[in-house]
Amino acid sequence: MKLERVCVFCGSSAGEEPAYLDAAQRFGETLARRGIGLVYGGSSLGLMGRLASATLDAGGEVIGVIPHVLTAREVAHPRATEMRLVESMHERKSVMAELSDAFIALPGGLGTLEAFCELLTWGQLGLHSKPCGMLDVARYFRRLTEFFDHAAREGFLSTVHRDMVIVEADPETLLDRLAAYEPPRLPQWIDESET
Repeated sequence: MKLERVCVFCGSSAGEEPAYLDAAQRFGETLARRGIGLVYGGSSLGLMGRLASATLDAGGEVIGVIPHVLTAREVAHPRATEMRLVESMHERKSVMAELSDAFIALPGGLGTLEAFCELLTWGQLGLHSKPCGMLDVARYFRRLTEFFDHAAREGFLSTVHRDMVIVEADPETLLDRLAAYEPPRLPQWIDESET
């Protein structure tokens, strides 16, 4: 699969560990070097801002998608190639999903986890067949991946769906694995004609 644009969910704060900002910088540079556009939440703050600025500084494309209500709080990135203003958080995710070939989580809080897990759920339900991955900076996602393993052991997540989550610590390796992703061949849970 050719990755033309990837959607990245990450924090609008910098976090406590300097490695988080460094990883956002490196990931943005990697995207631009590989000719992959960035679709993200539109903020100029925290990891989101560093990721977007690094992508732009390296000559990459950046599309921000931000709800009107958050433009004051998250401060929309002034240099984004394109900034799409939307009405709701749900519309934000829908637009980001439509524009992207893959979904990636970098360190972040509840918003990052909620958005990533919703897109992962859409894949489980067969609403898309795009890869979902996490850049595990400084083992940030270790406990979450342990929870996914626990959910699979307890019968709440099939092994096939658990394996849909691609986790790597290196940006290049993560992007290579996302590009090579083949979705599971399972019956679709929801008939889109009924939604």
